[in-house]
Amino acid sequence: MRTEKEMFDLILGVAQKDERIRAVYMNGSRTNPNAPKDIFQDYDIVYVVTETSSFIKDETWIHIFGDLIMIQEPDKNDLSIGVDMDFTRSYGYLMLFTDGNRIDLHIETKESMLEGYGSDKLTVPLLDKDNCLPIIPPPTDLDYHVKEPTEPLYLGCCNNFWWCLQNVAKGIWRDELPYAKQMIEQVIRPCLDEMISWWVGTRNDFQVSIGKMGKYMKRYLPESYWEMYKQTYSNSDYEIMWNAVFTTCELFRVLAKDVAESLQYTYNAKDDDNMTKYLKQVRELPVDAKGIY
Repeated sequence: MRTEKEMFDLILGVAQKDERIRAVYMNGSRTNPNAPKDIFQDYDIVYVVTETSSFIKDETWIHIFGDLIMIQEPDKNDLSIGVDMDFTRSYGYLMLFTDGNRIDLHIETKESMLEGYGSDKLTVPLLDKDNCLPIIPPPTDLDYHVKEPTEPLYLGCCNNFWWCLQNVAKGIWRDELPYAKQMIEQVIRPCLDEMISWWVGTRNDFQVSIGKMGKYMKRYLPESYWEMYKQTYSNSDYEIMWNAVFTTCELFRVLAKDVAESLQYTYNAKDDDNMTKYLKQVRELPVDAKGIY
């Protein structure tokens, strides 16, 4: 696997030799001092170019970066399904190489760059032939820190969590596995994860990030809570799924009460009590039940 130095030498070497490329900058995890370093970190690179058409026309030019396992061109994919795209301003290549390195490379014109450069605070200039890159502060992950919720946002999260559990319950009782699973993972889990992020925030003065999709969550949760969180994932067995549902409820309840106490909000215990009783009742319903109570 090529080293970080080898990859940067390649990325900058290509830019230095190509007169069409006038500047290079980077964003993403490699610019974040708080992000863990490992072999799977990709290189989020932007080339500021004089024009894009000659790059796009020559489909082989990207092979200069190495032998590919696979490439994705999101802009081309979007255009193919009817999305209005302007390739004259920017274009992207997501490249995975046979040595395991990955480069997410975007080319964009100076005009396009000036409209958005620095909006992502995790941005670092690497090369500027014409002094066209605006001066920006050092990179920071401040924009990715957990944000303190307002009370309506907190209450809405709690309300949606408890309300939508009825859909999980009926999905299991009806033997509608895809519906039940997607309701858990696409509706209930986001509420749980949001509450976890707020809990972490209250314990760290809202000065940390739990990462994209909660990938750093394990860092900040006590071991007992992390073990509970792992148990919120289940397979297709309904009894195991029910166990996961009640573990999810227990973890949400504990965290939500802590967040309410920390922020001086009021936790709606009535919704919790009523829905917990309802879930227990539905769990015991026979498949041929004519009524819920």
